[in-house]
This record gives sequence, C-alpha cells and structure tokens, in this order.
Amino acid sequence: MHDMKNQSFAARLRAALAGLAHAAAGEKSLRTQLLAFAGALAALAYWRPAPVWWALVLLASGAVLAAELMNTALEKLADLLHPEQHAQVRILKDCAAAAVLVLSLAALAVAAALAYELWRAH
Repeated sequence: MHDMKNQSFAARLRAALAGLAHAAAGEKSLRTQLLAFAGALAALAYWRPAPVWWALVLLASGAVLAAELMNTALEKLADLLHPEQHAQVRILKDCAAAAVLVLSLAALAVAAALAYELWRAH
C-alpha cells in the first residue's frame, strides 16, 4: 500500500498533479471547468479589478475545480466498489454532481457581481 503521509512534499505534489492530469484527461466536465478558469484568469488580467475581486474569483474557481475533482474521485470509487447499477450509488453520484452545480452557480454569481461592478465603474 502506498502511504502518502510519509512521503516528501515533492512526492505528494507529484501524486496530486498526476491525479489532476488523470481527471482532466478522463473527465470532460473538468476540462470545461478548467477552460472556464482560464477564461476567468484572462478576464481578471484584462480588467484588473481590485484585489478582493481576484480573491473572490480565484476562491470560487478553486472551489468548483476541487468539487469536480472530488466528484470524479467519488464516482471512480463508487464504480470500483459497486460496478453494477444500484439506486443508492446513483443517489450518491447525483449528490456529488449537485455539489459541483451549487458551487458553479455560486461562481457564476461572483462573476455576475464582478461584471456589475465593472459596468458600474465605467
């Protein structure tokens, strides 16, 4: 068994980046969220809002990406432990997907508030 607790920071970082790469390669929704994050970064760089807006957008974006990764991990684990169709596993997966949806809507609310602030300032 591979115990990450006793590994160096560099080894844990490599494992985390490998997980991100694996999830991005296999999950279209994560790739979509990463593209949205890149767009958000480009918008921040272009409009250069106050630092608090950078923090809010980065926090919201990070939360969405983290939720996508947790959703992917939970789905993979559920499929491994219970490969056949099961109503409870479906509910579990739907709840994880709902968490991503809720955070995505919250991130969109941050984007809308920033857009309003930028519009109001000009």
